[in-house]
Amino acid sequence: MAKVERALISVSDKTGIAEFAKELGKLGIEIISTGGTATTLSAEKIKITEVSKYTGFPEMLGGRLKTLHPKIHGGLLWRRDNPQDEREIKANQIKSIDMVVVNLYPFEQTVSKPDVAFDEAIENIDIGGPTMLRAASKNFRDVVVIVDPADYEKIIRELKTQDGEVGYDTKFYLAQKVFTHTARYDTLISNYLARYAKTEGAFPQYFTQSFRKVADLRYGENPHQRAAIYKEPLYNGLSLVDARILQGKEMSYNNYLDSGSALDLVREFKDQPAAVIIKHNNPCGVATADRIEEAYVKAYEIDPLSAFGGVIALNRDVNSATAKEILKLFVEIIIAPGFDPEALALLSAKPNIRLLALDIAQAPSGFEIRKIQGGLLVQERDTGMITDINSLKVATKRKPTDDEYAALSFAWKVCKHMKSNAIIYTTRDRAVGIGVGQTSRVDSAKLGAMKALNSLKGSVVGSDAFFPNRDGIDYISSVGVTAVIQPGGSIKDNDVIAAADEHNMAMVFTGMRHFKH
Repeated sequence: MAKVERALISVSDKTGIAEFAKELGKLGIEIISTGGTATTLSAEKIKITEVSKYTGFPEMLGGRLKTLHPKIHGGLLWRRDNPQDEREIKANQIKSIDMVVVNLYPFEQTVSKPDVAFDEAIENIDIGGPTMLRAASKNFRDVVVIVDPADYEKIIRELKTQDGEVGYDTKFYLAQKVFTHTARYDTLISNYLARYAKTEGAFPQYFTQSFRKVADLRYGENPHQRAAIYKEPLYNGLSLVDARILQGKEMSYNNYLDSGSALDLVREFKDQPAAVIIKHNNPCGVATADRIEEAYVKAYEIDPLSAFGGVIALNRDVNSATAKEILKLFVEIIIAPGFDPEALALLSAKPNIRLLALDIAQAPSGFEIRKIQGGLLVQERDTGMITDINSLKVATKRKPTDDEYAALSFAWKVCKHMKSNAIIYTTRDRAVGIGVGQTSRVDSAKLGAMKALNSLKGSVVGSDAFFPNRDGIDYISSVGVTAVIQPGGSIKDNDVIAAADEHNMAMVFTGMRHFKH
């Protein structure tokens, strides 16, 4: 180790930098600085040498060229235990730079602004900063490199207690942190520019992402699994990570999964107040009504047993009437665009209920990603939906009635968000029987009927994929179903259609499947 005698400081985030530089000055460390940082430190009466004076070369090109000079990089890169390096820097009158304090142009903050101009984004791509950071980190045995203001206090403490030196372990930690920082910085730039790239195909050749950890979670799906939540950078869509948590315990891994499913489903309903109840990542209640409190009550009544301990998502603000109804049940989470003051006051009586407020009108963006052994599966989000239910192909002799069309539209919105195989029994404003996740479609049909608390006579069925055999149609007819919406496409479609005709059932084909695994 060697004493720190000279430091170069050039930061865009000036948090704590004046205090840090003052402490360096007290330790007799010479400070070199650039542009705005030099102005900030000089205003605090901190003695500095400007980079242009140190190198003998002016800042130019509108600030693009400041630190790319042999006197800077030679001072960073020379190996203190290498005699040839030492002879070369002495021959070229290069001094050691033993510390670099740099954080980069605020590219992420710049491109996160709405409607930022492309040229402004380009000017916020740092060149000299990453170069100095990489040089210092490569030579971390001899150079202290700091990219995070959170490390200032630790460094000052070591300098004071170790006779002006910083320990090897600390320098190694700082160097690793820098390479993580610069890798993320380049990833953000690459992904931003990809928006403007005129390349074929939706998926990049190299899928680079840089998620920032928001928090460690109490545990994963089970208590013996560790877990954390990360935030996607440059994300401009619906963000559950950014929801305002108005009260309640910390969110768990499963809480986030269920909340994501609840958001996806409740967003399908825009024209009317809608309520969704999710349990174990599947809907157990879905309904619409003229008022949000009515929608919630309808949704709850579909399966009160499963609703216990569930996640509720609403597409309208929570009012006092809705809050009073919800308080009759133990729930984990309520998600809504907002909460009236009266509702918040009522719900505060159960402080463990998590209340999440966010703008659900925003659409999610980006890809869906799943990790598998040794790789990732990446796909587009399932945004497919039938916009005109009346335009669908009627496969049967009988055409659906207007009421049946309305119910079929409702059913198709819900089955999209159920785990396959999915069968949903509905009327025009609520689910009445939900069958999910079975290995055969007829078993899902039987499960949905078994879960129904009321008669299924006059209901309709939505199926996320085709009926492979007529047995499913025969069964749902036996419990009173009058119409079906399904993708079609089975090699036994003719048998399935014939069964529907025998039961005077109307059936429409969507030509679109909604598997959800």
